[in-house]
Amino acid sequence: MKVLVVGSGGREHAIAWKLLRSPQVEQVFCAPGNGGTAILDRCQNLPFSVEDFASMGEFARSHNIDLVVVGPEVPLALGITDNLQRLGIKVFGPTRAGAQIEASKAWAKALMQEAKIPTAKAAVFHHAAAAKDYVKAQGAPIVVKADGLAAGKGVTVAETVAQAHSAIDAIFQGQFGAGEFVVIEECLVGQEASVLALTDGLTIRPLLPAQDHKRIGEGDTGENTGGMGVYAPAPIVTPELMAEIEAKVLQPAIATLKKKGIDYRGVLYAGLMIAPNGDFKVLEFNCRFGDPETQAILPLLETPLEELLLACVEQRLEQMPPIAWKSGASACVVIAAGGYPGSYEKGKVISGIDFAEALGTNVFHAGTKLLSDLVTDGGRVLGVTGIGENFEQAIALAYSAVNCIQFEKMYYRRDIGYRVQSKAVNF
Repeated sequence: MKVLVVGSGGREHAIAWKLLRSPQVEQVFCAPGNGGTAILDRCQNLPFSVEDFASMGEFARSHNIDLVVVGPEVPLALGITDNLQRLGIKVFGPTRAGAQIEASKAWAKALMQEAKIPTAKAAVFHHAAAAKDYVKAQGAPIVVKADGLAAGKGVTVAETVAQAHSAIDAIFQGQFGAGEFVVIEECLVGQEASVLALTDGLTIRPLLPAQDHKRIGEGDTGENTGGMGVYAPAPIVTPELMAEIEAKVLQPAIATLKKKGIDYRGVLYAGLMIAPNGDFKVLEFNCRFGDPETQAILPLLETPLEELLLACVEQRLEQMPPIAWKSGASACVVIAAGGYPGSYEKGKVISGIDFAEALGTNVFHAGTKLLSDLVTDGGRVLGVTGIGENFEQAIALAYSAVNCIQFEKMYYRRDIGYRVQSKAVNF
């Protein structure tokens, strides 16, 4: 097989790496890829942006690409799947209609209500004044969300009414690139968890649950980010709870999409808030693999990834045997550029990755570029994943590897996995 992976982040590096571990995969191309995919054996970067559907389509046809795997949400929301399918190309990822589940929080909220999926109470506003009045009436804490895509940074958990009003202004002023609507939600209490599932539009196969660390600061403080670290399988999502999530969230979502005439094939990713008593509600849906969740989940996957993705595309997921997983746990620590998620510098020379990998970790590149040296080229730069028999081992290995890596002004949280250091693996 020849596979084209669309995207340039840590998620795409992890997908390319996992595909290439299968003897069935001859070569992977990444558009545009990053410094990590540039040095991956049998992997070639292509000079196409994720929105250059015409070039990707022409390349896929002329090079007999067997499967296109779309990593990020932006090309999915813009209709890459629709465009390539018209050329007879197999694509893993939902159509533009299906990608609305992430591209519009208001649309997703309406779908959840129609499907009777447990979710936070919410209201949608087209004007700042009405949104502010609603916040004033509800009080704080309260959650303010940009309706459209905002790279994981469009959510503000406002502790005060004034903070909520500032977030509303920022959204309507286009700070997150999505200023048409704002969604105001009740503030839920508990622990967040990520449940990613593969689907062919009929059958659903959940992957291992993961738990991300969204905030920039230790102790889950500071601004939201795209994710500063993750571990899997998350003990808070027990097998019993996973069965309940599948029955009350994943199945109803796919059934309701189908009822709307949307043939959804790809990843359905539910971001959940789990209360101390075990009750859960959906915070949001995403239409693609999570980042950095993928960097923790795929190293534990034993079933060949391309077999699962093709089964989704060809709508034969039901015929696949149960997904096989390695025993143990994984933990991924994200190394970011100083200043992220605000302004940060690029072009810092990175060293020590070879020493980190010699310890037995996977170092997935996110914001890197290969020039004469490997240099930083984004906010989240690397994801360092360790695997162990338990969380303590996985986390310790990941941090040992992080300590090998250096670049100017690098930043990482030192408390990834603080909730699970001494807990057993439950899947």
